[in-house]
Amino acid sequence: MLAAMPPSPSTRPHGSEPPIRDRGDACPGALRLHSAADGHLARVRLPAGDLTVRQAEALAGASDRLGDGHLSLTSRGNAELRGLPDDCGSRLAALLRDAGLLPSERHERIRNILASPLAGLDRHTPPDVRLWARELDRLLCTSESATALSGRFLFVLDDGRGDVVALGGDVSLVAEPTGAGAPADHGDRSGLGHPACPGGSALLRVGDDPAALRIAGPDAPRAALTAAEAFLSAAEGSGTGAWRVRELPAGHALTARGVAERLRGAGVGFEFVAGATDVVVAADVADAAQVAGAEARASDEPVAPGSPPYSASALTASAPYATTAPYPTPVPYADSSAPGIIEGRDGVRALSVLAPLGRLSVAQWRLLAAVAEADGDGVLRLTPWRGIVIPGLSAEVAAARLRELAGAGLITDPDSPWHRIGACTGRPGCAKSRTDVRADATAAVTAGTPVPVSVSGTGTGTGTGNCPDPVRLPGEPRPGPNPGPVPEPEPGPGPGPGPAPGPGPGPDNPTPRHHLPVYWSGCERRCGHPHGAWVDVLATADGYRVSVVRPKNPPAPAASPAAPRPTS
Repeated sequence: MLAAMPPSPSTRPHGSEPPIRDRGDACPGALRLHSAADGHLARVRLPAGDLTVRQAEALAGASDRLGDGHLSLTSRGNAELRGLPDDCGSRLAALLRDAGLLPSERHERIRNILASPLAGLDRHTPPDVRLWARELDRLLCTSESATALSGRFLFVLDDGRGDVVALGGDVSLVAEPTGAGAPADHGDRSGLGHPACPGGSALLRVGDDPAALRIAGPDAPRAALTAAEAFLSAAEGSGTGAWRVRELPAGHALTARGVAERLRGAGVGFEFVAGATDVVVAADVADAAQVAGAEARASDEPVAPGSPPYSASALTASAPYATTAPYPTPVPYADSSAPGIIEGRDGVRALSVLAPLGRLSVAQWRLLAAVAEADGDGVLRLTPWRGIVIPGLSAEVAAARLRELAGAGLITDPDSPWHRIGACTGRPGCAKSRTDVRADATAAVTAGTPVPVSVSGTGTGTGTGNCPDPVRLPGEPRPGPNPGPVPEPEPGPGPGPGPAPGPGPGPDNPTPRHHLPVYWSGCERRCGHPHGAWVDVLATADGYRVSVVRPKNPPAPAASPAAPRPTS
């Protein structure tokens, strides 16, 4: 991509002290199951989200025979099985091992590799980062030192469009366009907006350090592993037991210069690239557009680039270089977070669909695998937006298959009211949740109100504003002179409880549109919430509180946390 690619956003609140970790992380895996209120949970790591049809069927079989008949998609492109019995560990491991999903049992929880899901599928990007991801996974699984990494440590490999680099990676690789001759203090910008050539170069970044190291493409996976090993040394030296790069205390912070020393010792060539601020990437453009859309809907101001199905790859500032050496127009990369048909080279298409609230039934999952086997390349890619991409379809069958998937209940249209709506597990799966947030979110979306109250009533929008009139949780008593429980939503059509059928969206009954992702949470942990700016719908003791969370402004805790209470 570009020397000015900004670092990933910090996952630690601004100004907070780094935590002291006196134990290992508790992230579940395929072998270390998590005990939840609805049974045991297994998280299967899928580096770069890659699955063959055979592996997809193995997961479906495991859910069918051992779990609750569903698969959950995570924000790191992994898959989860829920409702597992106490004694299923060995049977589950055997199923996954036979499908090639456990290449190294000692490393299974550290195979956290996110990669741009559309790399090589649209018309503008090569598949380099997908190849890097496979090689990095191989290196991880053969590294003795890597077994000390936390299950939360994250590698991010971005193909240059800026879609995953903003998702909080500890070690990030960003594919660069080719070219030379850019100003030395700003790195290589001469190929702005053009795709990288196979085997080109990558920018390696660690945590929030704005500086980067330019690495030759073939060396990128080894450089990423070396950076992770440098983190382990820094964490050991700090004595804090840090799980992630951003948790290191200031005196032991990991920087590009520190990683450079390790690369030099490993014989990996690099070029130091100082941080720059004159280029904005797609992730920043999208965040700015979403915030502008949420805050200025009453005005006629144009929204910044980034509307589906395309987003700008990068925008150049005016001075001092654009006036003397204009750069090419930014490439209209396909938006990897939006559902629809992706147009590739030579008439090849890919289908991108999303799972409502991140959950799929086994029947839906098997339908996706069947499409991939019959009409695609025999593979699926899971995305960090809880979606699935099926590559390799012909233009003749793509539209018909997309309609079939829509009929099965998957999100296939960016204008769907389910697009950009998410929710944590909630009750009954999570005992910490105050309510069944998925049922409540389903009822709200079905009613055409995915946000319980207007975002405009949430104060400053920094995560601290309260709803002036919070929505009551089902089953909770009403305050005031007429106390009594709020009735449960009446059953209705759709994937969950909802109101009775009413008039559909139309000119006289428009469905409210929200540019920001909307995320419903059952408690202050907000598990699985989006990165960047988002609408926070939080269940509290007094109902749902709605606020807007912006980057660098973490969501505020509820004023008075209460014990969980059932919805019926």
